[in-house]
Amino acid sequence: MSELPSAVDVVVVGGGNAAFCAALSAAEHGVSVLVLERAPEDESGGNSRFTAGAFRCVYDGVDDLQALMPDLTEQEISVTDFGTYTEEKFFDDMGRVTEYRTDPDLCELLVTRSRDTMRWMRGKGVRFAPIYGRQAYKIDGRFKFWGGLTVEAWGGGPGLVDALTASARKNGIQVVYEARATALIADDDGVKGVRVRHQGKTREIAAKAVVLASGGFQSNTEMRTRYLGPNWELAKIRGTRFNTGDGIKMALDIGAMPTGNWSGSHAVGWDRNAPEFGDLAVGDNFQKHSYPWGIMINADGERFVDEGADFRNYTYAKYGRVILMQPGQFAWQVFDAKIIPMLRDEYRIKRVTKVRADTLEELVQKLEDVNADKALATIMDYNAAVMTDVPFDPNVKDGRGTKGLAIPKTNWANTVDTPPFEAYAVTCGITFTFGGLKVDTSAQVMDTDGQVIPGLCAAGELVGGIFYFNYPGGTGLMSGAVFGRIAGSSAGAQAAAKK
Repeated sequence: MSELPSAVDVVVVGGGNAAFCAALSAAEHGVSVLVLERAPEDESGGNSRFTAGAFRCVYDGVDDLQALMPDLTEQEISVTDFGTYTEEKFFDDMGRVTEYRTDPDLCELLVTRSRDTMRWMRGKGVRFAPIYGRQAYKIDGRFKFWGGLTVEAWGGGPGLVDALTASARKNGIQVVYEARATALIADDDGVKGVRVRHQGKTREIAAKAVVLASGGFQSNTEMRTRYLGPNWELAKIRGTRFNTGDGIKMALDIGAMPTGNWSGSHAVGWDRNAPEFGDLAVGDNFQKHSYPWGIMINADGERFVDEGADFRNYTYAKYGRVILMQPGQFAWQVFDAKIIPMLRDEYRIKRVTKVRADTLEELVQKLEDVNADKALATIMDYNAAVMTDVPFDPNVKDGRGTKGLAIPKTNWANTVDTPPFEAYAVTCGITFTFGGLKVDTSAQVMDTDGQVIPGLCAAGELVGGIFYFNYPGGTGLMSGAVFGRIAGSSAGAQAAAKK
């Protein structure tokens, strides 16, 4: 087991994507780097290990993608329409889904540095692959990507963490597990190190600079309820049990400025009977994200949201909150035989809360804790309102909606009338919290007087101001990588200057 040094140039608190990008970036300045991971090695990697590994990045065409994925074959390229994802589109998506509250300076860094940061990660040994399984449908023999999300880490989240860990070790970075940073050592001149609990003992490590990259506070029931509000103690945690807000609290204790959407979070539809915290054996497969093609019904037997308001990428991170606010904090997603073959892979796992029936009358009786009569009436009213003259197309916002319903369905409105029928029970699964620390464009943490705290940088989910209300899928890992790289470079430069 690694021993803790008494002093090091740069300490990185955290062990996920943002933390390792910071560590690798700091090491480029010729300084010694220590990564403190609170979790044991088999649970390490923070939320990154629990993700599917998708990165939302700018690309102007297949050449940009080949730079990231040199093993793309000519055959794959010939049968795939990868499209483009321009800086303008990324800016538009970030603005629209955050209701134009995203910090413009940080958003600009996220967007304009996304492509170069992906290439930098590739150079550090991280492999990428096209997201054929979840982001492309085959139409007339060609795969067509949609929603601006095309690239994922090889091996998903676990593959990403393993690749980053291997790269860190190759670059001489020390990684210590079960090492929980509990406080920053700071004085009037800034941050001088960290206090760490390791192997039952508390020690101090002197450092010339510290990077905080230890995630949000979603696994802390008390903080979640205090900041997000009533009922949030009832949400399931999608990812790691170790993201309890320690990094945020340590920084606030020395005067850091809190900023961003402290009552907001990334929260999705998640299996109603999933465990309280993420399970690495299942990963992100408790999520249930094919709801745009079906309908969702609550305990009162009613629809409560426009399931087809936009592509899944742009609604899934806010609909968890909507489900949490329903009676009993759950809903059922309902599909018929036309759609069942299109359901994402996560619907086919063994650990799933699912019912199946050959008639709608039988199905609604099987929907646990639901007003069956009202549910049947809701489905019948919905079927009658579907604009069946408009063709269904899952690759675009097809305009196939409903007419005359109090809660419309804007796109992909398919009648639920072809047996067999299936329904899946979901609750709210929280991924990460949006509120956090204020940083400048060098990822240096600011204090409540608006001044930089010398020697302290931050990256990843504990940075506030980037996401509000919602987020475009794949932006979390991209943000962690972009700001991790910037934070590490700032910390490495500060440490090198003090040598």
